[in-house]
This record gives sequence, structure tokens and C-alpha cells, in this order.
Amino acid sequence: MSVFIVGGDNLGNIENNLKQIGFNKVIHEKGRRKCKRKNLLIPKESDLIIVFTDYVAHSIHGIIKQKAKRYDIPIIYTNRSWAKISQKIMATAN
Repeated sequence: MSVFIVGGDNLGNIENNLKQIGFNKVIHEKGRRKCKRKNLLIPKESDLIIVFTDYVAHSIHGIIKQKAKRYDIPIIYTNRSWAKISQKIMATAN
């Protein structure tokens, strides 16, 4: 499984935690203001998109939402807390 993460300058232990629960590919885009908004590419092989709301430019939200809908990929909006991320992943899986 593959996960696309937008936001946050670094992932810390989140990448390892995602791999432990079955995501073998983690792709990360920082999502700051300098991010290529129009050219933001969501990998089509992504099974899930995680958006760190505290660390992403507001204008990126709409772009991600639109593209995820086009590819039918679920999105999780959360802060950078592993407890919340894992909780939302489990809720999305059910």
C-alpha cells in the first residue's frame, strides 16, 4: 500500500509507524507556500492521502481535495499526532 502525505517539514517517526501498519511506500510533499500548487501531483498509486492541516498552505487543500476525488483516493485531515493519525486510518479502513 502507498500513502501520500502533504504538510510538515519532516515526518519523524510517522513514516516508520506507517510502514509498521502496512504502508510500504510513503511519499511526502511539504506543502508550504513555495509548493508548486498547480503542478502538485498526487501519485495515482496512492491508497490514502494524509494532510497535516497545521503545516500546509490553505490553498493546497482545495487542489488536493479535487485531485483526490478525481482518483477516488480517501483523504485524512489531521495534525501531526500519531495517535490521531492511526485513529483516523482505522476509521477510514472500516
